Amino acid sequence: MTTLLLIDIQNDFHPGGSLAIPSANTDAERTASFIKRNALSIDRIVATLDSHHKLHIAHPCFWKDVNGEHPPPFTLISSQDVIDGKWIPRNDLKCPPIEMPSVQHEVVGDTVTLYKENGDVDTLAWSIEYTKRLEEKGRFQLCIWPEHCLIGTPGHNVVKIVRDAMDEWSHKTGRSVEFVEKGQNLFTEMYSALCAEVPVNSKSSFNSALLDSLKQSKQLIVCGQAMSHCVNYTVRDIVENWPKDEMNKITLLSDCASSVPGFEAASEKFVEDMTEVGVVVTTSENV
Repeated sequence: MTTLLLIDIQNDFHPGGSLAIPSANTDAERTASFIKRNALSIDRIVATLDSHHKLHIAHPCFWKDVNGEHPPPFTLISSQDVIDGKWIPRNDLKCPPIEMPSVQHEVVGDTVTLYKENGDVDTLAWSIEYTKRLEEKGRFQLCIWPEHCLIGTPGHNVVKIVRDAMDEWSHKTGRSVEFVEKGQNLFTEMYSALCAEVPVNSKSSFNSALLDSLKQSKQLIVCGQAMSHCVNYTVRDIVENWPKDEMNKITLLSDCASSVPGFEAASEKFVEDMTEVGVVVTTSENV
């Protein structure tokens, strides 16, 4: 079985979107051409969708400074910034029950009180805990992004040229695209489609069912946006859990993914690491 894993090919990551990658339209054109050219050879398409609420921990309106100003996009917030009151999480957040951090989950330390007396999440306690855990993990500090991929908005949709190719593939093959949403929880980031940076409940913990289904593939082909972030960490999670002697079953289409501007070094390191472990890194014309 050949599986095509399309990561976050959504309007907000393309020119005109709120977190636009300048070359993403060209990536999308190549991706659409690849799907059309290989429609009868692709057995399965899995498309991930970055899916956020407005009041997300990595969006500006979750935070303010002592003057009531929100942090500008691309601000980094450290745990010490939160402890010192440089950036203050809003304290009136009313969270949907399904998004609530679970007090039973291992992410919650014994000394952390997550809830106020009225049952609302104590956003200050959580934000200190969250930023500490991000830093302990060693991959990121909290980065404030422009609001993007808000659920139900045009920016959340798959970019049209790829969506049209998906629909054509579905019509030709009788198969349906499988959509996987990620990033819905207000209290954690989710670069990888398989697991949140800091899991807060079972829904944001490692998606073993998705991984197990991908491992059934004879060939797993991956592309999407952005190479520096969501492609990077999704593929790293897959590779970490993939049979070591079968890495050549994973193919990364290097001409169908680009970096968020300013994060090119992360993409270069990702490609270098994947090549080293045996992932096939090539262009869409060579598959």
